[in-house]
Amino acid sequence: MTTTRTFFYLTVTRIQSVCQFELQGQGQKITEQVDYPLSLTQNYEDWQKAYLDYYQHIRGRKTINHLQKQELTNMHLRGWKVINKNLRGRKVISGVGKITVDRNKQLKDAEAQLLDEFHRWLLSPDLVNIRREIANAARKLSDEQQSVEVFLTCNPIEIARLPWETWEIGTDLGIPEKIQIYRTPATIRNQPVRPLQRKARILAIIGYDTSLNFEADQQEVESLKSIAEVEFVGWNTKTTKVLNPENATELKTQIFHAINDERGWDILFFAGHSNETILTGGELGVAPNVSLAIQDIEEVLKKAQTRGLQFAIFNSCSGINIAESLINLGLSQVVVMREPIHNQVARKFLVQFLRSLVGYKDVHQALLDACQYLKQQVTRFSYPSAYLVPSLYRHPDAELFRLKSFGFWNSIKKWLPKPKNESWLLLLLLISLLPNVQDFLLDKRIWLQAFYRQFTYQIPKDESPLFLVKIDNKSINQDKIKQPYPLDYGYLANIIQKLSQANSKLIGVDYILDQGEQQKQKSKKLNQAIRAAVSQESWFVFGALYPQDETSLIENSKETVTADIANLHWSIAGDINITKWYVELPSNTNCSHSCPFSYLLALSYFLQHQKSLPPNLPKPKLSNQNDFRDAIIKSIISQNTRYNFLQNLRLHPLFNFQQFFQPILDFSIPPTQIYKSVSACELLGSCESEIKIPNNLKNKVVMIVPAGYEEAGIKGKGEDNETIPSAISFWNGWGEGIFSRSAAHAYMVHHLLKQRLVVPIPDFFIILLSAFLGKALTVRMLENSPNKPKIFKRFWGILVIYLIISLQIYTSAAILLPCFFPSVTLWNYIRITTRRNVRE
Repeated sequence: MTTTRTFFYLTVTRIQSVCQFELQGQGQKITEQVDYPLSLTQNYEDWQKAYLDYYQHIRGRKTINHLQKQELTNMHLRGWKVINKNLRGRKVISGVGKITVDRNKQLKDAEAQLLDEFHRWLLSPDLVNIRREIANAARKLSDEQQSVEVFLTCNPIEIARLPWETWEIGTDLGIPEKIQIYRTPATIRNQPVRPLQRKARILAIIGYDTSLNFEADQQEVESLKSIAEVEFVGWNTKTTKVLNPENATELKTQIFHAINDERGWDILFFAGHSNETILTGGELGVAPNVSLAIQDIEEVLKKAQTRGLQFAIFNSCSGINIAESLINLGLSQVVVMREPIHNQVARKFLVQFLRSLVGYKDVHQALLDACQYLKQQVTRFSYPSAYLVPSLYRHPDAELFRLKSFGFWNSIKKWLPKPKNESWLLLLLLISLLPNVQDFLLDKRIWLQAFYRQFTYQIPKDESPLFLVKIDNKSINQDKIKQPYPLDYGYLANIIQKLSQANSKLIGVDYILDQGEQQKQKSKKLNQAIRAAVSQESWFVFGALYPQDETSLIENSKETVTADIANLHWSIAGDINITKWYVELPSNTNCSHSCPFSYLLALSYFLQHQKSLPPNLPKPKLSNQNDFRDAIIKSIISQNTRYNFLQNLRLHPLFNFQQFFQPILDFSIPPTQIYKSVSACELLGSCESEIKIPNNLKNKVVMIVPAGYEEAGIKGKGEDNETIPSAISFWNGWGEGIFSRSAAHAYMVHHLLKQRLVVPIPDFFIILLSAFLGKALTVRMLENSPNKPKIFKRFWGILVIYLIISLQIYTSAAILLPCFFPSVTLWNYIRITTRRNVRE
């Protein structure tokens, strides 16, 4: 399912004593007006005064008792205008004499009063429609890890200074933690750019320290060098080791050129003093009594943004104007401090923020982690209210920025399956090994291939030499055969005599003729018919059953034609065992154990029609004294024709590991192109035939086969009759019917004669390959296109292209590429990765 962002724009504007809340998003616009309580401004001013008063009087890492006794000037605050002029008239202490003040308690009390008044105002009944609309959107989220994004714009700046991050929208309606607030400016003139796929580059600008000593900040940023390229510029850095205030122009020029580096930057970091200025977009203190306005570097910031600049963090004071200016330029996110920040607090914040960033969390989560650290009870003893100061400004069209691992191993590692998240892959691999699942999917895959052949007019046109004489229900009924099992040998003798009259030189009998003792007279007749045909140089291949284990091969353990019917000195017996529905090939090149029935038929046909026959090639003669099959194989091997003849017949280019890549029966070719067939009664002339029976069968491979009657099979219980494959049903018009194993033998002979063996690539291997490709594709897609609908469109496009290519490869190269499991694997990676991307 495609997942999209859910977000709203909330604009809060104060006009005298009234605040207007305007909510837009999800196709709606809601406007409400709420009285602005003047007490809220008073509470904020009280809190700000208590905040500044507390942090102006702490030094280093002292205990609370020590902190209350220490007094320090504003030099420990990262700002040169730390107290608003409007607040200077109010005094904490009046009267004469020295009074001990618990500034920590004063600040905590002021914080509690501010938050209580602020939250009661936001819970006003006049805002219930806005809160309900956002909460309802949160309820509709399908994924528990998703959140509603609220982009907040405040006017004037006094409203923006309030701690909006503490507003838990929807808590009163039972929807906590699903709503995230991001600040955004009222005016945005530029669009963000996509992050570049490279190792992150960080430019750290170090401002004038005024005895604050920013070495700790530099060390924390330098700790990122393992995953990012870091460069420093500014006051007392390697590029400006000694600098007097008179060199301010040189310093500004160096900063200007550093930002304008053609290689671009991903992160801009500033440590130092800063201040709010409405007209110039904020100021940065870079040297004693020297500031650098955002307006002064706006041109190079735009260029840096086009070269990949995504995120900026200002670990300095009063950065609201700075953040709004940079978002307006198109930066994705900016972290600033809305109030003056104590040097120790700034360091604590930076340590925790960078720790989360190094953990590849996005900047919003990193900000939440750092604020949560400052909010902890232990930390709040020393640094009360510090967690209220940081804010994240975000461009509404930008994805949340995060560092990404780069390098060869990291690139490979993010494509590899993760056991914790991809246990489904193991389950899919195990399912793919189940024989029933393999058979079902193979059946449907070949049916699809049959449809593709017909749709693209790629049905083979060449004529097959196979000619089947079917002993079917029609023949049994018409010729009144009373004994279908074991087959009436006299009836079989009549068929062979008729074939001999038609000059048939190669006859395969798909029956095990080992019941001579039960039909002595008919066996004699059958023997005479076979001998007469052999005298005319006809080759016979009879059905047999051999044990699968070569070590158990003894004379009495196999079922084959008996000597009173045909002698194996001048005929051949082939194993009629088959694996459904695969081509049977010999286990070794010399057929020392056994040879498949269909393989021996194809081999015999090749020997009969080979232009250059091996010298002294044995022929079927009634006077032969040695096993005819062994004599043929030895003769071929001794003449070194194995590689140009027998081996080509057996092996496909990919068929080096037979146990893994056994060729399949290609039912995508219609039966009419595999063989021509007649009923036995039609051949004998005892029933009418709809087709013309050839008078000369010299160049044909004739097979006498059971065809669908109830007793067909080794045990006479219909074992020869199988459920019809889907592709055969497609060719036969989807009518009811059965598919005999004899027809499968015919397909095998055809494939061997045409030397076209379709090799299936196992699902197991393709799933592993698809997992790797799926990981790679989804990573690339998400990096280059955060638009989820486009990702799913690309997936379906890739799937269709793969399907067409796999169908054509099957037709042209005789390689079967699975479709179902690769599709499921790729789909899961698309679905899971996009869902995880939304969560993150």
